[in-house]
Amino acid sequence: MYADGCKPAAAISPPRASLKEYLAIARFDHATKHVFILPGVIVAYALREPPLDHAAGAIAVGFLSAVAIASANYVLNEWLDREFDAFHPTKRTRSAVLSSLSPHLVYLQYFLFASVGLLLATTVGTSFFYTSVIFLISGLTYNVKPLRSKDLPYLDVISESVNNPIRLTLGWTMIDHAALPPSSLLLGYWAAGAFLMGAKRLSEYRDITSSGNVDLLQRYRRSFRFYTAENLTVSCFLYAMMAAFFIAVFLTKYRLEYILALPFLAILFASYLWLSLLKNSIAQRPERMFRSRRLMASLILAVMAIFILSFVDLPWLYDLSAPSFKPVDMQ
Repeated sequence: MYADGCKPAAAISPPRASLKEYLAIARFDHATKHVFILPGVIVAYALREPPLDHAAGAIAVGFLSAVAIASANYVLNEWLDREFDAFHPTKRTRSAVLSSLSPHLVYLQYFLFASVGLLLATTVGTSFFYTSVIFLISGLTYNVKPLRSKDLPYLDVISESVNNPIRLTLGWTMIDHAALPPSSLLLGYWAAGAFLMGAKRLSEYRDITSSGNVDLLQRYRRSFRFYTAENLTVSCFLYAMMAAFFIAVFLTKYRLEYILALPFLAILFASYLWLSLLKNSIAQRPERMFRSRRLMASLILAVMAIFILSFVDLPWLYDLSAPSFKPVDMQ
């Protein structure tokens, strides 16, 4: 029995795709995810203070490059996942499932987006270009056999969330070409992305299995054969703890003022986890996260805290952070 009592969309002979369907698989509506580039720009300026002579142009071109490369990855994703997405209650309405796409045109589309993205990346800088190449490789690793990491439990989350530190590095290298972000920041951003992706899978698992469609879920994605609500929840907790640890290391090592932003980041994590536990949660569709007022309020507070603390010095924090022991009178 299927989720709505019907056969998957793929079981019906689909009509030939139009230009609209080919553009749809590029998922331009997912461009909102590139908001994760902005912290890289802000922190790079706060810590490195690079010259900003051509920063505006580099940021604009860099964003266009990131969107193009992300679209190349999305084209590959939708094409290679079309038979599996047919078993998902919402993804079954994707263009690659409902329409008959030409493989030659799909791969041409992938090549064009990838080429445009890399061509634009060369104008931004060497570090930005190599990071963009890694961005493309991550899409191949995640989607293409023989590895196809999205089918492997836990590795699917870890490999998908690597896009977070990649986006952070893209933002950083847009304005600072002489150095890369600290490893503690990259690892914290990576673990935070893993938390987001883990919460997304938890939400999918809860929604689809609540209707008794466990078989559909496992046919949609092989990794779900190993997942349960319990181990997904525990993994989210682990990712959040690791993110907090690495972020705290970065905060105390590079700018102690940032430590005051940690409570706002914790609220942001809690808000996203709360969303993932709701039925038909937007956590399953991160591109729509801006529709949640609670999540947006938490995000704005966190971003404002990081932005303000990037430029406001608080010397008294350094006095508080110094080791201090209260002596005990033994007499």
